[in-house]
Amino acid sequence: MLLAVAGGGAVGALLRYWVSHHLHAWPGVGFPWATLYVNVAGSFALGVVYVLLAERLDVAPEWRGAIAVGLLGALTTFSTFSLETLRLFEVGHAGMAIANVLANVLACLASCALGLWLTRAV
Repeated sequence: MLLAVAGGGAVGALLRYWVSHHLHAWPGVGFPWATLYVNVAGSFALGVVYVLLAERLDVAPEWRGAIAVGLLGALTTFSTFSLETLRLFEVGHAGMAIANVLANVLACLASCALGLWLTRAV
């Protein structure tokens, strides 16, 4: 199980790095868009993965660990989100920091719910 989680984590970390590198300033400078993107996409993916791996398919625990804990755990970035939000506060961008919190929490909850709903519907 540990190797499965570690392998998934390696892939997730590489995906997160790639997204951060390519979306660094998209669509505007200053706001942590890449972190928001991976958090929302990862939340949606976890909704889908949960339904498939826990409700629909008979999958070995190693696959669940590799995908849900490893890959998606490393892809999504709550620690980065926390640091970026606090740094925005520290440099005097309280409005942007609050927008970041609201955008991440609301978009990720909605995205995960959508993933659950869509996958259960098919």
